[in-house]
Amino acid sequence: MLERFTDKVVFVTGAASGIGHATCIRLAEEGANIVCSDVNNVEGIVAKVKELGRDAIGFTCDVSDEEAVVATVKSAMEHFDKLDVLCNVAGIMRSDHTHELAFKDWKKILAVNVDGTFLMTRECLPHLLKRKGSNVVNISSTAALGSHPWMAAYAASKGGILSFTRSIAVEYVKQGLRANAICPGGIATPFHAQFKMPKGGDMDLLKGAMPFMKYAGPEHVASTIAFVASDDARYMTGAEIRVDGGALS
Repeated sequence: MLERFTDKVVFVTGAASGIGHATCIRLAEEGANIVCSDVNNVEGIVAKVKELGRDAIGFTCDVSDEEAVVATVKSAMEHFDKLDVLCNVAGIMRSDHTHELAFKDWKKILAVNVDGTFLMTRECLPHLLKRKGSNVVNISSTAALGSHPWMAAYAASKGGILSFTRSIAVEYVKQGLRANAICPGGIATPFHAQFKMPKGGDMDLLKGAMPFMKYAGPEHVASTIAFVASDDARYMTGAEIRVDGGALS
């Protein structure tokens, strides 16, 4: 196993399950100390990181709640006093016929996925900018790049994350900060299991979003995050990287 994150501190949102959980484990295996944050209980992942011999601290935090984000980042920095990498993994998804999508549901998806990514990044940036080689890794989706029916709100939110990532990549490049986005698709996680085709949906419309391989586990996305967040990817910023089994090829 590589040791690209020895003595570094990484903040991971969405850490309780799926890609966030796998990312915490992968980066801890490579030497990182982890701030684990999720709207759900994070005691399990904190314990696993500590079993790997790394320091970890956990917070229950709704990333769409500004006060909660401010307090969480403040407490995390009081514990570690530094931050090298932020991984914005937390997100939610739902599927609806767009003409039946309630405005409150539209706003909720954008609040968690876009507002949450912004709030976490805004609060972490002052700490990241103090560290050489610091970077932000955001989780977008192939929904931002391809045609995913019944997911207008989710696709819009993930497209917003892509644009946000490119913007901060340019804004902070001369200060030494990198920012990149990972675009997963067809990953076997509890998050992916949330998808249910709405009543009357046509399966043929999903063909363009389906991977050519068997669905991969979240560890395959975590390994990509580990590369992008490491110094091995020091020449990458403002990029989007697909991990989708060739679905959009």
